[in-house]
Amino acid sequence: MNKAVDNFVAPPCFEDIHILYQDKDILLIDKPSGLLSLSGKNPLNKDSVHFRLLQGRLKGITPEQNGQAYPSATLVHRLDFGTSGIMLVALNKEVNRLLGQQFKARSVSKTYMAMLSGQLSEDNGLIELPIAKGNFPLQRICREAGKPAITEYHVVERLQQPSRCRVRFTPLTGRTHQLRIHSREIGHPILGCDLYNNEHSEGMAERLLLHATALHFRHPVSGELMQGHSPCPF
Repeated sequence: MNKAVDNFVAPPCFEDIHILYQDKDILLIDKPSGLLSLSGKNPLNKDSVHFRLLQGRLKGITPEQNGQAYPSATLVHRLDFGTSGIMLVALNKEVNRLLGQQFKARSVSKTYMAMLSGQLSEDNGLIELPIAKGNFPLQRICREAGKPAITEYHVVERLQQPSRCRVRFTPLTGRTHQLRIHSREIGHPILGCDLYNNEHSEGMAERLLLHATALHFRHPVSGELMQGHSPCPF
């Protein structure tokens, strides 16, 4: 069987990563849209969140943090290339393991803001559509082979000309492209989505209008409840 080849080459990202919180165990950072989480196999896709962490290319809360490198940093989770917002970084292997347990147990709460094409009929709802791998890089909805995927949504604002709505998403599972494919499947794709769009949403935004706004978890060492927040830029 021939393996799918990823020919994607990311355009240069000139926006900075900003540190939102730092201690000796973890970082909370704000990722810009248009930046990979991890470097790709293609040498042209070296620039990424992880690469910049190793290189010390971040904007810190204090001047002393600017230019500080994090050679032991590991990503506990990822955001899609086009998605902006808050990410959690472990600064050593043990912290990575402990945080990974929280993600596996689904005890980490994540919140996203998105701009959808058209108007949802209900202000609140639950999307339950199982997701399976499709033709790379796509995922697909499949009730027979798909893994459970559940998304809560709440309409925050309804806008016109063009018709669109601002929505707060709370994914209860963490499937690849979950919010993007769930939105498309209910007939209201996320604006700026290049993979899961329709004739109404295509070309309505220059970037993917999906932003990770909040992350709630237990500090892996102190056990303190941590509540990270990144304001939505759109």
